[in-house]
Amino acid sequence: MFQRISPQQLKEKIDNGPITIVDVRDANSYFDGHISNASLLDNNNVAHLIANADHNQAIVVCCYHGNSSQGAAQYLAEQGFKDAYSLDGGFEVWKIAFPDLIESNV
Repeated sequence: MFQRISPQQLKEKIDNGPITIVDVRDANSYFDGHISNASLLDNNNVAHLIANADHNQAIVVCCYHGNSSQGAAQYLAEQGFKDAYSLDGGFEVWKIAFPDLIESNV
């Protein structure tokens, strides 16, 4: 079962690392701006993530507003990730709370 995590709790986990952050928004939104060190996760690479990621390391799923990330976090939990989280408020809240922790590929 996944858990929900606030932006402040995620910041603490980042500071205490290691942690995996995945972003399930569309590629254009991801490239325009995403949480620092987050990876884009989509149907094309989810199997690779499941096969190669450390299932004992916390994984946080980010989306736009914290809704679709819940389904993705639940799926990852069902695939054996011990600490799967959905970011409450998604990237929209993160970029307000921690604008200095955003990267873009533009």
